[in-house]
Formats: sequence, C-alpha cells, structure tokens
Amino acid sequence: MKIRVLGCSGAIAAGSRTTAFLVDHDVLVDAGTGVGDLSLDELAQIDHILISHSHLDHILSIGLLADSVMRRRMAAGRPPIQVHALPQTLEALRQHIFNGVIWPDFTRLPSREQPVLQLRPFEVGQQLMLGGKTFEVLSAAHTVPAVGFGLKGADGWWIYTGDTGPNPLLWERLSEMTVAHLVIETAFSDDERQLARISRHLCPAALGHELGSLKGSVTVHITHIKPGEVDSVMQEVANLVTPHRIAALQAGQMIELA
Repeated sequence: MKIRVLGCSGAIAAGSRTTAFLVDHDVLVDAGTGVGDLSLDELAQIDHILISHSHLDHILSIGLLADSVMRRRMAAGRPPIQVHALPQTLEALRQHIFNGVIWPDFTRLPSREQPVLQLRPFEVGQQLMLGGKTFEVLSAAHTVPAVGFGLKGADGWWIYTGDTGPNPLLWERLSEMTVAHLVIETAFSDDERQLARISRHLCPAALGHELGSLKGSVTVHITHIKPGEVDSVMQEVANLVTPHRIAALQAGQMIELA
C-alpha cells in the first residue's frame, strides 16, 4: 500500500497545502487543499473519504471533488463516493456545507436516488474495510469531535493522529499495536504553547511528553505546522530526547506500507 501526502500544512501559502492523504488510488484520508493537486482521472478513482473532524482545512475539498467528478462517475455507472466520519462531523457537513447556501447538497445531486456523495457514520474503535484495506478509527482530543486513523499493514500500522492535543486514550490503544509510521501534528512552537493548549493542538514540548508513551523506535512524521514556522518548530523538535526517528512531513512524500 502507498500513502501519498497531498497536503500536510496547518494553513495555506505558496507551496503549503492543508491535510490530505491518498491511500493507493481509492481512499482519501481528510480532504484539505492538497486534493487539488490530483488530476481529474485521479479524483474520479476515489471511492472513500475518511474525515477526521469538521474544521475547514480538513473538509473543504469534499464538495469541490464531488462537483468535479459527478458527471464522469455517473457516466461510468460508478456508485456514490462514501464519506465516513463521526455522526457529529456528518451533521456539521449537512448543516454548514451541503446546505444550498455555502455549497449545493451533493448528497442529493444529481438525484436523491443516485447522489454523488453518501455520508456514512462511524465510531471510535470501529474497524472499516475499504478497498481491501483495514482502517481503525482512533481517539483524538480536539475542540470539536475528532478522530485519528490507523491503516493496517503486514508489518505494522500507519497511524495518523488527526488534530489533537494531549490524548492518553490514543497511547493506550497504540500500546496494543505495532506502529510502523506515526503521523502526528505539532501545530505551534513552544513560544505559543498557551495557544496550543487552548486550541487543543501540540507544541514540541507537549509532543515530547506524548511520545514518551510510544514504545520502541518509530518513524515519526510531524504534520500540521503553520506556514513559515517549520524551521522553528522542527528545531525545537530536534532538541527532544527521544528514541524515535523524527522528521517533518512533506507534501508529495510517499510512504509505503507492506
């Protein structure tokens, strides 16, 4: 399996795209601005979208993707794209995005009987089999209902924390799993640790504390850093005393999972 990093920034700027991962060719994990780098043919192959939470930087490409591929998928007789998320996240999409004011309701277009999108609820702890791949819904601790995801490989799991502050429940679950890759957010520098605490994100000091609960020596990818802050955040991360191998995630990066 191949995980392609389409976007991993905490906001936008030239060269910075918000969170989205493409697993093989058919599963999208979060739908930030990075989705826009896919070709129309690539967009049309996406059958499932996993959404970690309702914040705009993780959902804004869902409606645009639906509009782009609707005609092509209908002509090919393809089924609706399945959007998987917590019930609260799906309700936020219904009320605030697909409401006919912000964006057309693509859960009813081109028709109620054959929409281009279908919304599918899940819960924390649930395992989903999507396109022959096993995903697990993981706990996250954010300002809105949120989750992370695990993708099971033959030799271990790819873990994506989603947006989260300190989260003991996540480490409790990860202690039972063989973690091959950990994608974890560190949105702010230690100078902004108070902002990180209020917004329920991590800073390097908090990251170091969290990683103390991760056994072994794991490849750790830092994501969701704000544009222009990568060097300062990663310098503070480099000062952490940890057995783990840590680097900043890059848009365009490919992670392979057996």
